[in-house]
Amino acid sequence: MIKDISVGQFFPGSSLLHKLDPRAKILILLVYIITLFLCKNFFSLIVLFIAAIVAVLISKISFKVVLKGLKALIAIIVFTSLLQIFYNNEGDILWKPFAEKEFAITTGGVFTALFITLRIIALILASSLLTYTTSPTMLTDAIERLLSPLKVFKINVHSFAMMMTIALRFIPTLIEEVDIIMSAQKARGAGLETGSVKERAKALVPVFVPLFVNSFRRAVDLAFAMECRCYSGDGNRTRMRIMKFRITDWCVLGFSLLLTAGVLCTNIPELGNIFIFQSVI
Repeated sequence: MIKDISVGQFFPGSSLLHKLDPRAKILILLVYIITLFLCKNFFSLIVLFIAAIVAVLISKISFKVVLKGLKALIAIIVFTSLLQIFYNNEGDILWKPFAEKEFAITTGGVFTALFITLRIIALILASSLLTYTTSPTMLTDAIERLLSPLKVFKINVHSFAMMMTIALRFIPTLIEEVDIIMSAQKARGAGLETGSVKERAKALVPVFVPLFVNSFRRAVDLAFAMECRCYSGDGNRTRMRIMKFRITDWCVLGFSLLLTAGVLCTNIPELGNIFIFQSVI
């Protein structure tokens, strides 16, 4: 399960998403996330979900990689869905294990759980594509360029962007290190997959202690290496690739805004009533 987490990995390619300006991809992702949380009916949610699937197809990233990323978060998705099933008591009662209605499973709870599940999956797919198709260096430059207006307030934008990118970059490294430590502990007879929940939690202590120690050591080594190379990140730093918005970037960004406008229109009651799927939240 640890190996299935693919957040932060970059897969080089020549697809349309790989060639897009990183700033455009970040803006499109922000617009997509905002729209995803503003949609109020199944029709708009399904349109956004299909858009995420189409984006995966355009990126030419293997669906096995994408599904592995979802597999690692399946426990969180299932837990959230179960909470929604028992939290929403609207609609007809489908199953009531106890006499109190608060613990009954209703049609409203099932629809809400399905709605939230699709929203989370679409959010994971869209967010993962940003790191899948953008190198850490370009991602740092894009974040720095987008946050450059904050320099007026004397905020060190470059350090902030570098910090975020390094955090994303080392997620796969830390995951690989966790897997190595767990394998070493299993070879020594540690019962990481047997026993009660309390016993498994105690067995994870020998895993997290060396993980934290190695993480701090790696951070110190990285900082020392950057200092030895006289890295400062000031305004005089040159870049090998200069980012420029092209016609393709403007077209894709414009299409995403049109899609957002169309989805938001379905949330207006007068317009939303023409669709089959009505509001469930």
